[in-house]
Amino acid sequence: MDGKLPRRGLRLIISATRTLLRGEIHELIVTDEEDAAPGKTVNRVAYVGFFELEKGGVVAKGDKVVLQGETIGEIVGFDETHAPNHLNIVARSKDRCSGKELGVELGNRLTIG
Repeated sequence: MDGKLPRRGLRLIISATRTLLRGEIHELIVTDEEDAAPGKTVNRVAYVGFFELEKGGVVAKGDKVVLQGETIGEIVGFDETHAPNHLNIVARSKDRCSGKELGVELGNRLTIG
């Protein structure tokens, strides 16, 4: 994905964790906002892309997000705007790079934990 917005208005849910199931597809979004946290609104975002889970599990605030072996951020919260279709999973990243800027390609490995 190749999008960035200065005023997205994502309302992160209060919960700091979500259980994700194998086979689900969700969206990864990054922000550079230092105060991004559960219950807050996030505005400055970049869209990294969608991913399908190979393994289910619990994702929590503070978990590292690793793309192709490189840490690109840490989970700050979840937005349910598009639920039940998918969750927006929001990570803090100092660079706020889009998927295109990160060189994301189909088949890249993304891990959260």
